[in-house]
Amino acid sequence: MGNKVPRVKGKLKLTAPTIIEDSYMSRGIFPISGVDEAGRGPLAGPVVAAAVILPPGLIIEGVNDSKKLNHNQREELALRIKTEALAYAYGIVDVEMIEEINILQAALLAMKTAVEGLQVVPQMVLVDGNRLPDLQSKALAIKKGDSASHLIAAASILAKTKRDEIMLQLHKKYPLYGFDKHKGYGTKAHQTAIIKHGLCPQHRAKFVRRIYNG
Repeated sequence: MGNKVPRVKGKLKLTAPTIIEDSYMSRGIFPISGVDEAGRGPLAGPVVAAAVILPPGLIIEGVNDSKKLNHNQREELALRIKTEALAYAYGIVDVEMIEEINILQAALLAMKTAVEGLQVVPQMVLVDGNRLPDLQSKALAIKKGDSASHLIAAASILAKTKRDEIMLQLHKKYPLYGFDKHKGYGTKAHQTAIIKHGLCPQHRAKFVRRIYNG
């Protein structure tokens, strides 16, 4: 099945290890899901989480923290991950909910939604960060997990590519802000656009005003 997907072009960073996953599988704990989110830091757009379960022993070359990969590498790896996965799912929390419950709680909710959306129920969930969402499955929080766990790294790629896809769609609706370029992050160009045009409905107004004092 994997040979139907083209190899990722360009120099890849080191592949995230499977040591953590292997330690659980050696004790008969499987399926294992990795979960990560994208979009905690931007000024606009949703927060998106992904959860993924890969076949035992599968290592996808180049899968690592999505921030260490360029756009094309992420897109090609995301295709490979989705092709090979036993299950994957997304959790998306929109700006309205982020404004209501704050970005931390929104990120945890997105991860919970992603895990609960899996068609295969995991026995263990590996979560990037130091906070766990409210899950029915056993879970382990791993700091810098997107570099330490192959499954979390795979989830980080799916979450990032999905969020980028959403931001490209939002750019078509709100073209004045350049969401297609900065994906909602607080670049100088984005800040200038906010000053010039004000906030749009996809901006996290409370966050923006707190940072920029109005």
